[in-house]
Amino acid sequence: MEATPTSGRELLAAAGVLFPDEQGRVLVVRLPYDRKHPVAIPGGGWEPADLSPRETALREIAEELGFTPTLGPLACVDWSLAYSRPPIAAHLYWAEPIGAEQAAAIRADAEEVGGWAWLTPEEAGHALPPRLSRRVTACLRAPRAAGPLELEDSWPVGHTLDHLAVEPTPEYTGLAGVSSLGSSRTAAPEPPLDRATYLATRPRIRAKARTVFTDAAGRVLLVRLRPWDGPRGLVPYWTLPGGSIEADREQPRAAARREVREELGWEVEPGRLLALDWLPSAAADPARERDTAVLVYVFDGGTVTDGMLATIALAEDELVDWRLCDPAEARALLSARSWGRTACALAARERAGGPVELVDGEPVGQQPVGWKPVG
Repeated sequence: MEATPTSGRELLAAAGVLFPDEQGRVLVVRLPYDRKHPVAIPGGGWEPADLSPRETALREIAEELGFTPTLGPLACVDWSLAYSRPPIAAHLYWAEPIGAEQAAAIRADAEEVGGWAWLTPEEAGHALPPRLSRRVTACLRAPRAAGPLELEDSWPVGHTLDHLAVEPTPEYTGLAGVSSLGSSRTAAPEPPLDRATYLATRPRIRAKARTVFTDAAGRVLLVRLRPWDGPRGLVPYWTLPGGSIEADREQPRAAARREVREELGWEVEPGRLLALDWLPSAAADPARERDTAVLVYVFDGGTVTDGMLATIALAEDELVDWRLCDPAEARALLSARSWGRTACALAARERAGGPVELVDGEPVGQQPVGWKPVG
């Protein structure tokens, strides 16, 4: 199901950076304006001019700590729901370890960072607020080869469960016991905006969940949309099954399951998360017509049988056709970015680990050795 012009916009996006040191500790900062949860990982919210969450992370570190880090791979993506705010698609990136000389060069922005310290994984687990604690602890506990991790509300899901057991959230102590970050009794400045106003002013993105199905011959299942007044005009174009995530009410896996049921009539549990594709907005790239960024989750639907194909019941108000396509035919039918996304997802099936990080259907960041997209 495709998005209408006003649906799926209640999603925030943010990016943080995990800075390890040579002793295996992680860098945390104190937020001078946050009385409730003053300890955090360096980073912040996405802005429309950011080409991707990776650029958000770089910009935020430059603003907060005064230097440009060398980012490694995406550590995790976490879709976090909460009754008190819109959901957040949170990205954490690994950075190259910081040595003593680089640490001495940090110049923190006093309005955003009231102090910083190196904490052991155990200390960080207690100092960070519960959701962020689970998110960071998961990244620190899991083998790097398992990344990027897939999390929902900071709990492991999908392939992440193959590498991490679900464990209780560490007891939250905040600033207590982290003397290098200052006392929790220190008077904090008033935040520039109250929470409700701040959240109301933050830019939103949209998100979609799509699923890759193939048959025994390796052909990809595509569906053709019924003409609608969308970004390509009244053109019934081809795509992977799936559509918009109802951001305030469901997680990406639930959206993928629902979309397949609505579009094809199948009850299928989504498999491994294969790709995360960030589509920038016009504010980041004037050549685009998109009013905001879109984050696309691509899940593995597995191999379909002739029996399954015989039961396809297309959503007639949304779809007009379906087809099994070999890679060459799929490439010809899909847009360049959609084919790039599909090719990368198919290649990700052939290796272990988490999803491929994409921007506009093209891989970014560090990819596994020997990995290359299909076609």
